[in-house]
Amino acid sequence: MQRPESPVVTKTVRVVSPFVLTFGLFTLLHGTKSVGGGFQGGVVVATVVVALGFGFGVDETRRALDRQTLVGTAAAGVVLFGLVAVGSLLRGAPVLDLTAYPVATVYVVELVEVGIGVTVAGVVTTLFFQLGRASDE
Repeated sequence: MQRPESPVVTKTVRVVSPFVLTFGLFTLLHGTKSVGGGFQGGVVVATVVVALGFGFGVDETRRALDRQTLVGTAAAGVVLFGLVAVGSLLRGAPVLDLTAYPVATVYVVELVEVGIGVTVAGVVTTLFFQLGRASDE
């Protein structure tokens, strides 16, 4: 897919992307206090990459975020979630018992939400690039 020629689109993506990324991180981290959570925040963060793909070209965006980074990001989220789940077992509590940790439960929930959000962002971004590649063929 070639680079778009619209300066309006590229400038708009350049201006809007930091705000969308900030909103996505806010949504990801404030799921315990308001509407949001890991899945929703991860999808909003992934839309930043989609917007960059539309604004600057899918191929250029794909080169900036190589496949290993995206797969590693998705795997890191799963590992983080698994560590929180298994960590409660190591503390003598049931799997994913968030009260087993010596910190406020809200912090453990946010850690779980970050794991979910990172995984969702990595998977959605990878799917976007796969769909972009399929349209080229």
